[in-house]
Amino acid sequence: MTPITRSISYALSTLRALEAESIAIIREVAAEMQRPCLLFSGGKDSVVLSYLARKAFAPARVPFPIMHVDTGLNFPEVLAFRDRWVAEQELRLVVASVPDAMARGLVQEEPSGSRNRIQTPVLLEAAEANGFDALFGGARRDEEKARAKERVFSFRDEFGQWDPKDQRPEVWSLYNGRVHQGESIRVFPLSNWTELDIWNYIAEEDIPLPSLYYAADREVVERAGMLYAVNGFVPLRDGETSAVRRVRYRTMGDANLTAAVESDAADVRAVVAEIATARVTERGATRGDDRVSEAAMEDRKKEGYF
Repeated sequence: MTPITRSISYALSTLRALEAESIAIIREVAAEMQRPCLLFSGGKDSVVLSYLARKAFAPARVPFPIMHVDTGLNFPEVLAFRDRWVAEQELRLVVASVPDAMARGLVQEEPSGSRNRIQTPVLLEAAEANGFDALFGGARRDEEKARAKERVFSFRDEFGQWDPKDQRPEVWSLYNGRVHQGESIRVFPLSNWTELDIWNYIAEEDIPLPSLYYAADREVVERAGMLYAVNGFVPLRDGETSAVRRVRYRTMGDANLTAAVESDAADVRAVVAEIATARVTERGATRGDDRVSEAAMEDRKKEGYF
């Protein structure tokens, strides 16, 4: 009698496939590069990225530090979360301070009030001082046009600059991290994730985030169609009036240029449902510094921005 054989197929869910890909990239960098570092802003993408790094090496500690480029304009809630997260995950924190760099004359405040561009020299100085040859970033391709152009391994020259026309092939997900003295690689393990993927993963893994990501009644002022929280970085101007609205933040940036969106999504499941129907990216909807021009992000990245 001929035995009956049954073929068994096994497939990962979308989230588990993304998780496995990101962890493999993180481990590849740790094995291939000499001194990696993970860039951390306290935003949801960098939180997920650091969580994946913890998973990649558990039960051991993450074998490289995380670095926060502190602009001096951070939401207090984000800084408090950063310090809690670093302690809970047993991470090593390096802080590169923009205000300190301004005091030393390395950079100067720009008339626009945005410190996005002047973060770059501070980042490059800290990377050089610490000898980092690979910097992990939480950028995703769905965020912005310039980020959609970038590979998972993004080569940077000795000045930390990016040339979008000179990128290395990544056939069959094979990554080339070879660099000469002074050169470096930016690595984006979340490249293939979407905002909805990030939120579904946060929900599934029960990952904590800064409270600003969830809807609450907050005092805001409307400027150019965007809602900014009234605080020490955004005082009311002459003739302006504020109002208390139920809002949340889709992204974490400087408090003076990051706007909130009206929302009733007060928990992670409600946020997932809201993002599933969104038609505007989080940066396009809430980051005032990205509205300078169509090429604003690409210009900054060519200069060395993360």
